Amino acid sequence: MNLFIKLLGAGVSIGAGFIGTKVVNAVWEKSTGRKAPTGKDDTPTSLRSALTFALISASVSTIIQVLANRGTQRAITRFAKSQDIV
Repeated sequence: MNLFIKLLGAGVSIGAGFIGTKVVNAVWEKSTGRKAPTGKDDTPTSLRSALTFALISASVSTIIQVLANRGTQRAITRFAKSQDIV
């Protein structure tokens, strides 16, 4: 069951990362009026714009990863306590 919880935590982290990326891209586009500088398109992007986007995106990704890891650890601890009771 411990492996199941870890896999579930990884799945939640991936899903939250995907949603976080979509949210950051949408907020960026709404606030700047331009698409997010991902490097996939041919539109010119200033270095300042690309670095700002990278910092924001990395910050959100790190926060999501930390929260997912904490949630997984709490679930593992809670599961271990419930096994002791049974």
